[in-house]
Amino acid sequence: MRAMVIPEFGDPDVLEERDLPVPEPGPGELRVRVHATSVNPLDCRVRREGDSMGIATPIVVGYDASGVVDAVGPGVDSFEIDDEVFYTPELFVQGCYAEYNVVSAEIVADKPPELSHGEAAAMPVVAATAWAALIKRGGLELGDRVLVHGAGGVGQQVVQVAAAAGAEVYATASPETLEQAEALGAERAIDYRSDSFVDVIDAETGDGVDLVVDTVGAGTLEESLPVIRPGGRMVDIVGDPGNIGPQAKLNNVGVEFMALERTTETITAVRRLIERGEIVPVIDSEYSLSEVAKAHEQLEAGGVTGKIVLTVE
Repeated sequence: MRAMVIPEFGDPDVLEERDLPVPEPGPGELRVRVHATSVNPLDCRVRREGDSMGIATPIVVGYDASGVVDAVGPGVDSFEIDDEVFYTPELFVQGCYAEYNVVSAEIVADKPPELSHGEAAAMPVVAATAWAALIKRGGLELGDRVLVHGAGGVGQQVVQVAAAAGAEVYATASPETLEQAEALGAERAIDYRSDSFVDVIDAETGDGVDLVVDTVGAGTLEESLPVIRPGGRMVDIVGDPGNIGPQAKLNNVGVEFMALERTTETITAVRRLIERGEIVPVIDSEYSLSEVAKAHEQLEAGGVTGKIVLTVE
């Protein structure tokens, strides 16, 4: 099968096309003919510095997938050949920059029929992370005020899921994505380059927010303490919380640090939100699989306004 491989860590031009054996599904697994995948910041990080993460080369990355079941392993009765599915595979096994991928049937869901494979491939990582951050970790309740730091990528889905759950949403965004954030459901999008989110929230709410979801890092949670109500919650999804713990404790604020857990519950929740029209994919651009180096360059250059999709067909 055709696959884009990282043979050594470095710049985007290390990615090379190789012919690899088609994998066979084991017990409880599916083999999926991948029609589309997408590029996530983690893909680029592994490509640049996977050695510091304990990852060995060669490796195939790609942690979103939409495709068609091609083979079913022993013990699987929830899917059949030719079923259309989407999912995010486990990390640091063979990823989806390839024509075929083997995955546990327990973390796969039927592809929403209203989405193309490219649209579906833009959703699993970002939407599943958003759902988990808000619902499982953040304890979002109807009527909560939510501050989303970084209304791009995962943040675009956090805005949508929060709005769908009946929250009043504030979001920091770049000047290029302010209108987009409000179109996705933010009551107020705040230009992080020119405006103080603390001043805006103080002026517009009077008593702050109930939940902060941080997709940015670099001390953003600490900067948010003045606008979160006592008893509020903070969720960090980037692994860069700063020195927030002692200060949050003094303010009676709960802090959650999360990484995405691949479960049937999570991907099924994403599918249901899509089918109800409550969240939609946001796509910046599309490349073929062989153009993945260009896709990495674009993501790392910044300024993207949605997911970068790779078509594998």
